[in-house]
Amino acid sequence: MRLLRFRHGDRIATGAADTHDDIVRVLAGTFFEDPLPTGEEIPLDDVYLLAPVLPSKLVCVGKNFAAHAAEFGMTVPDEPLLFLKPSTAVIGPNDPISLLPVSRRIDYEGELAVVIGRLAKDVRAEDAYRVILGYTCANDVTLRDLQKTDDQWARAKGFDGSAPIGPWIETDLDPNDAMVQTRLNGEVRQQGSTTDMVYGVATLVEYITSFMTLLPGDVLLTGTPEGVGPLSAGDVVEVEVEGVGTLANTVR
Repeated sequence: MRLLRFRHGDRIATGAADTHDDIVRVLAGTFFEDPLPTGEEIPLDDVYLLAPVLPSKLVCVGKNFAAHAAEFGMTVPDEPLLFLKPSTAVIGPNDPISLLPVSRRIDYEGELAVVIGRLAKDVRAEDAYRVILGYTCANDVTLRDLQKTDDQWARAKGFDGSAPIGPWIETDLDPNDAMVQTRLNGEVRQQGSTTDMVYGVATLVEYITSFMTLLPGDVLLTGTPEGVGPLSAGDVVEVEVEGVGTLANTVR
């Protein structure tokens, strides 16, 4: 099942669609409060997709693919390396990624994202999937030069528009065996399987909720495969997660 947040005419609404269906069934309420179908159906082509959730925070994992750590001359950490992105970093599918004058290099980082479905604190790994609503695509857009010069990554990772997510939430996915691919202007630049993640989704949920409460709608970015690289004005960057879909954004 795909869960969508979209604009149709002058309104913003939520909806659901079967994985291979092109009809959106409009829902009353949010994804987290027992949403009910209203009976209204809209062709998928007639809606403008928005970021599927507006999280209170995004919790992101660095160096979760050994090959990605190696391409920067680094080793895998003994525990998950975490950083945060604010809610204002989120943009949706087809929204533009803006270049910033403060930085000379902005990079793409395609990732699998996990959407939390219920309040989560001290969740054991074996219970992790009970608190997960579903999965979406994400791009951990990074100001690479500022990441290297700043002691903290607030500017490099948390600027407005640094977290494109979408196009929807897929509720039926095995997050432990999915391909993640990033294409730049149609050319494959990143490709890796979640089987190669150092810390899997359940482990990450247990680790994070041992010290931080996750709220419904919060998003976990699980790390990027090797092959990250710079973006330029006019580029189109696509992040595809097998079994989910494709998130596409232009650069301006």
